[in-house]
Amino acid sequence: MDRLHRITLLIGKNSVSKLQQATVMVVGCGAVGSFAIEALARSGIGHMVLVDSDNVEESNINRQLFAMDSTLGKSKVDVARQRIYDINPNSIVDTVNMFVDENNMPNVKPDFVIDAIDTVQSKIALYKWCSDNAIPFISSMGAARKTDVAQIKISNISKTSVCPLASKIRYLIRDLQLPNFPVVYSTETAAIQNNGGREFGSIITVTGIFGLMMADFVIKKLIQ
Repeated sequence: MDRLHRITLLIGKNSVSKLQQATVMVVGCGAVGSFAIEALARSGIGHMVLVDSDNVEESNINRQLFAMDSTLGKSKVDVARQRIYDINPNSIVDTVNMFVDENNMPNVKPDFVIDAIDTVQSKIALYKWCSDNAIPFISSMGAARKTDVAQIKISNISKTSVCPLASKIRYLIRDLQLPNFPVVYSTETAAIQNNGGREFGSIITVTGIFGLMMADFVIKKLIQ
């Protein structure tokens, strides 16, 4: 029995073959993105493109799969690539050490894109690039300051509520006349911070589910 035996029993050989032939790009390899990458790799995605400009920091350890004592200071995309090869040595992994904005986009055309980045303007630039190149994508809204996993949902951005980031994104894409698209978001009201700092608290149970739900969405779309 090979490493994809159990998923083959579930979805069939033809569907597994579609996953093996697919190219998925994940932009952002942190708290949300790392779990999306893990799920895609373990589901047999044949070609992955990983985009991130950050290195692993100690403060990442509470919520990011690639953050461990042994990886501190290393490039997130390099750590992610090595982990994917440990999971599936037959996969193809391209890494792009890049901060995505309107002037910086990877020179690829994947079958699907997962947006797991935090910066609003980078998200908007990625949406526009995907739209211009007819590439389907799903985007993560705000997972910080949330604790109730039961309130995590997937919907089109036009149908979101409560999430302040989603509200801001709705306004911006309306002005740019960008088309509707799916997002993962939470209807939970954000918790009050325990301090007045600019960094937001987050927990792996929420950020991880955001990433897993996006990977699940992509897998189902690829095998339709």
